[in-house]
Amino acid sequence: MTDVVKALLHNFTFVAVTISWFLAQSLKVVLYRLSEGKWSLWHFFEAGGMPSAHSASVTSLTLGIALTQGWNSPFFTLSLVFALIVMYDATGVRRAAGKQAEILNKIVDDIYSNGKIRIEKLKEILGHDPIEVCAGATMAIILTLLTYYVYFIR
Repeated sequence: MTDVVKALLHNFTFVAVTISWFLAQSLKVVLYRLSEGKWSLWHFFEAGGMPSAHSASVTSLTLGIALTQGWNSPFFTLSLVFALIVMYDATGVRRAAGKQAEILNKIVDDIYSNGKIRIEKLKEILGHDPIEVCAGATMAIILTLLTYYVYFIR
């Protein structure tokens, strides 16, 4: 194992963020399977959906820094502000862009319904509902605390 890989595996915050992100993305595949009735691994690579992997990642990062550097650390403050901006953006700007894409796709369908011209549709799932952001953040808190227990307390 290289020194870089060893260092990353011994970096609690990196491991906690990776676990939170990976589990959030994996849950999307399972939840889409339950709702659509078929498996599609492409959902693992998509933005948007339940739970928010962005929220899970930044929440895990922020809590990991708080647990290792302290709640009064400037790194914690930096990470907290970054996390709040990411989560606000996920439910605000990105969600609005997704709704606009949905409306534009409907307009394109109406205009080109005769089938002679094919127009590429815009991606509609860009942002998150507040519940998706909360689910990602809650999942990350639990996973980060469990990872902390495994790394430092056991």
